[in-house]
Amino acid sequence: MTPHDLANLAHLRRSRDLMDREYARPLDVATLARAALMSTAHFSRQFSVTYGETPYAYLMTRRVERAKALLRRGDLSVTAVCMAVGCTSLGSFSARFTQLVGETPTAYRALDHSALASVPGCVAKDLTRPSPKPSRIGQTLGAPAP
Repeated sequence: MTPHDLANLAHLRRSRDLMDREYARPLDVATLARAALMSTAHFSRQFSVTYGETPYAYLMTRRVERAKALLRRGDLSVTAVCMAVGCTSLGSFSARFTQLVGETPTAYRALDHSALASVPGCVAKDLTRPSPKPSRIGQTLGAPAP
C-alpha cells in the first residue's frame, strides 16, 4: 500500500467509525464524505471498494444490529426500536430488517433469546450480526449453493 492508500483508508475509517458511533443520528452520504475528507462520489466509490458494501448498506446493517439487541430485551415496541436506531420509516426498517435477518422484527422479538443471556455481549454481537449474504453454515465444500 502506498502512503496515499493508507491515508484514504484512515479517512474511510473515520467515516465508518462515525456510522458506528452515531448510527441513530440522521446521516447522509454528504456528511459521511465530509468526515472522510472526500467528495461524495469519490467517498461512495472508495467505501464500496474498501468495505464491500455501500455506505448506506453499512449504516443500515449497523442499525439492524442495534435493533436486534433492543428487540431481544423485549421491553420496546418495534416502532420504538425503529426510531431508537435512527430509522424514520417503519416500513423501510422492517423491510431491511427482514432482508438481513430473514424474519420480521415482530417475529424476531417474539423468539426466545434466553440462550444468549449467559453469553458475553461481544460474543452475542458477533453471533447475531446481520448479514445480507445467506449463511453457509452446514454446507460442504463443493456442494452447489441453493
